[in-house]
Amino acid sequence: MGRISWCPGCGNFAILRAFEKASQRVIKEGYDIAISSGIGCHGKISDYLNLPSFHVIHGRVPPFLTGLKLANPNLIVVGFSGDGDGLNEGVEHFVHAARRNTDITIILHNNGVFGLTTGQVTATSPKGWKSKSTPYGNPEYPINACQLMLASGATFVARVFAGEQKRMVEVFYRAMKHKGFSFVEVLQPCVSFNNFWDLRKEVFWVEKAESVYEAMRKCEDVRACGIFYTEEKETYEDVVWRSMF
Repeated sequence: MGRISWCPGCGNFAILRAFEKASQRVIKEGYDIAISSGIGCHGKISDYLNLPSFHVIHGRVPPFLTGLKLANPNLIVVGFSGDGDGLNEGVEHFVHAARRNTDITIILHNNGVFGLTTGQVTATSPKGWKSKSTPYGNPEYPINACQLMLASGATFVARVFAGEQKRMVEVFYRAMKHKGFSFVEVLQPCVSFNNFWDLRKEVFWVEKAESVYEAMRKCEDVRACGIFYTEEKETYEDVVWRSMF
């Protein structure tokens, strides 16, 4: 592991520790894990985990992992992406991976800001928010990442807050063990440009929904956390491998 370069107090530390615990649990069960990360502050996580890892260009974590999973179906593959990396540059790849039900896990580090380039708005920044790129306020409505993934066909959709370590570990573990496209949004404060650690006082947990439509309602409030929806469905890899053999 190299020297950790995140700012003291960054929510990425909590994600790193939670994933270490969840992945160790999966490895003890006999599985092999490979990871990938994109461009942004989150992307350094692949340097800090003692796992086979790949650092890819902006927005390309889902297609890279799709290829990796097709090449080695026995791997559990996990991708880390930021809100800018995944929902600005890479939103189309997220949508297509979800609709295919590719058997990969995506963990979205959502801090609502381009932290690495020092404070511009992303697709998840609140409307009206003032930043370096929007000094008069963000004119755009934000994307609700969980609703987008539900609408795109993801079969495991969850949201967690970086300040709740035990719950984060459990959700990461369950996402990795799910067969199909798993999406976990982590509300991850950026202490330098969008520090919302106080949100921990407002976060509340909800029970899993019985339908996509109910899940859509449950995750509409960005303070709502939990596993919103799961479904068992044929994966992209199952279809491709069956057609080949």
